[in-house]
Amino acid sequence: MDNKFDLRDWWINFNKKNTYVLALVIFIVTTAAYFVLQPNAFDEGVLTRLLTSNFRTWLPVILLAIGQTIVMLGGGLDLSSGSMVILGNVILAISITSNEEPFFNLMIVLGVVALGLVAGFLNGFLTAYMGLQPMITTFATSFVYSGLALLILPNPWGNIPREYTKMYRNTTWFGIPLALFIIVAILVIWAVIRNRKYGRFLFAVGGKPDAAYYTGVRVTRVRISTYVISGFFSSLAAISYTLLTGSGSAVSGAEMTLTAITAAILGGTSMAGGSGSLIGSVLGAIILGTIKNLISLSKMDSWYRVLVNATVIIMALASPGIINLFRRKK
Repeated sequence: MDNKFDLRDWWINFNKKNTYVLALVIFIVTTAAYFVLQPNAFDEGVLTRLLTSNFRTWLPVILLAIGQTIVMLGGGLDLSSGSMVILGNVILAISITSNEEPFFNLMIVLGVVALGLVAGFLNGFLTAYMGLQPMITTFATSFVYSGLALLILPNPWGNIPREYTKMYRNTTWFGIPLALFIIVAILVIWAVIRNRKYGRFLFAVGGKPDAAYYTGVRVTRVRISTYVISGFFSSLAAISYTLLTGSGSAVSGAEMTLTAITAAILGGTSMAGGSGSLIGSVLGAIILGTIKNLISLSKMDSWYRVLVNATVIIMALASPGIINLFRRKK
């Protein structure tokens, strides 16, 4: 019996079980490059400041990428998530202007969360129950949500109380920023759900919906739930984005949808459904944020910034094919 270790077979098997491998490699490379360009990063207090600054900036996109990943795992796509962020952002900006009414402010925040759930349910109802094409449908609803945002707040405005923004931007525990704790908590919760009934059903619906249906899985209900979850994370992204900027704008988050989808694909989530991971999407979002920082630190011209961003998007879209090349046996 030949027990010779085959590195190629090991890589193929490992990559089948861990779709985020490519994202992990890119994450290590980009992070190393970032620290090379930040030689003082490990000085006293500097690393904490960098972590706090970066993760509070990345959190809205990370939350959006997590919601997008859930939808994609179920075989769908949500092009309206960024518009939901905009809508929640302007509502928060015009409503929360003082910290002297905490109960009222809490009701506004809960209202934004409820709005995200309703918007997500609408997307799920139209696509999963009515059978409309997800890409076209959510693209259309994105105009509804962004149009409402523009109607509510035609011009950028807002004055979120400094106490709230300061709490979000500067809170750390043991040198670890609040945003990173939130991300870890979500990943831990997902690790539990992933191995439960809902997690198994979600991957089954995304991978083989017909087979899932014949085994008793309520495919329509599961798919609607993915859009509701996406709406929930969009509302959380709106809250974090509002706390980050301290104001509202009806056009400020329009690019978040494409960034979130790119992060999910870069993290190994298949657009065909049934394959992917939340940790991969988180890594994908961090990679995109790090690349943006690298461009800034390198002092590139704006033209090169557009070129690099476009290249990253193409790489993200091509990554499933690259992974399949490694998976293919001789």
